[in-house]
Amino acid sequence: MLFNSYPFILLFLPAALAGYFWLGRRSNLTPVIWLALASLTFYAIGNWQFVALLLLSIAFNYGVGHLLIVTKLGPSQRKAALVLGVAGDLLVLGIFKYAGFATENVNALFGTHLAVHILLPVGISFYTFTQIAFLVDAYRGQVAAYALPHYALFVTYFPHLIAGPILHHKDMIPQFEQEEAKHPHAHLILCGIVIFAIGLFKKTCLADGIQPLVALAFEARSPSFDQAWLGALAYTFQLYFDFSGYSDMAIGISLMFGIFLPVNFNSPYKATSIVEFWRRWHMTLSQFLRDYLYIPLGGNRRGRVLRYVNLMLTMLLGGLWHGAAWTFVVWGALHGAYLCVNHAFNALMPNVPPLLARPGRVIGAVLTFLAVVIAWVFFRAESVTWALRVLHAMADPATIVFGREEIAALVQVAIYAALVWLAPNTQQIMGYDHASRRVGESLPAGRMRPLVLSAASLVLAFGILGIQSHSEFIYFRF
Repeated sequence: MLFNSYPFILLFLPAALAGYFWLGRRSNLTPVIWLALASLTFYAIGNWQFVALLLLSIAFNYGVGHLLIVTKLGPSQRKAALVLGVAGDLLVLGIFKYAGFATENVNALFGTHLAVHILLPVGISFYTFTQIAFLVDAYRGQVAAYALPHYALFVTYFPHLIAGPILHHKDMIPQFEQEEAKHPHAHLILCGIVIFAIGLFKKTCLADGIQPLVALAFEARSPSFDQAWLGALAYTFQLYFDFSGYSDMAIGISLMFGIFLPVNFNSPYKATSIVEFWRRWHMTLSQFLRDYLYIPLGGNRRGRVLRYVNLMLTMLLGGLWHGAAWTFVVWGALHGAYLCVNHAFNALMPNVPPLLARPGRVIGAVLTFLAVVIAWVFFRAESVTWALRVLHAMADPATIVFGREEIAALVQVAIYAALVWLAPNTQQIMGYDHASRRVGESLPAGRMRPLVLSAASLVLAFGILGIQSHSEFIYFRF
């Protein structure tokens, strides 16, 4: 089921909210069970054949976590339990996500004709990483003993289950345990509707609206210079508004239940460096890779060379996490190289003269954006060969066409660029602060409040009218 579909907006979400708050007047536990069952239903509607796998994953990780948290094991036994848990998670992820990729490469290397066709469970990358973080924290002694219903809801919570954010138990489970969240809060519901409306508009009107232009670069066999750039930029902005829209909708839905999700997207194209880009793009994935991969590898504690090696390994694995294809490996390698160059530059020039600070930020923003666009070509292309074909066209101004279609596309891309760089983001508009659990304080109070709700309703109506084929979010594939 998709957030941008009529059944979700008109049936599932109202029913889930009604049941949650009705049960919340009677006990503190039954709404948790209700929401966990609703989340499983949400998942089952589109992926019923993988519900058993999800439940087994929850039972397995909760059991291993129980061993680490409650049972008094020795150090070697605790380490063995952690290895068992993480290895089990990675084995399942590897079979479903990477078995086909591995088989293709074996066939290419040895001339064999092996065939593996395994359907990828939606959301498996997200709920696997969520639970690996739980197990590692349990091993470190940073996890309290949680009840099974709360843990099950933590993993299956439907606003995040399909495409993130990657949740952390310390942040979410205490919210699920609070009795106050089980009662409807008009302010949070209003703010949730407004944020959901903004996200729906981004997805249905902006992301889906520019999607046809992507074909200029990625579906043409020989794109011209301007077609390649326009198609690459169109995909750059499509992915931006698609992921931003999903992130807003997830936060808005969760707010209606009185639950604050972490911010996962914060105007990444305004970044002035690749380091800053990864602090703004898919923020919870960046934090996971830093805390559970880069730092355990040694981080920057073992010298500059090993730091760059650790950065490359982290981003290569981050690229593979996004998809089982060499295009994602190259995309991860590019970002790893970008980060190494960024850190090396910072080491050579730790202090920028004040006179050059502002021009430096502008140049940094332009270079960062161009580097990101080039990397997105591999992210979107069907193959590395196809990506190189697009990049070759982007580097060959002699092939420029610039006809009527290209001029219209340029105007649309320019409008999207203005929205990205000049408009405030949703957090700024709504004053959403996950850390302090505050939202909507910047909204006008009193008699102006109905105007805000009316504006949100108008945006929501435009978003709903824009729904045509219920196109899935790009990050659903990962």
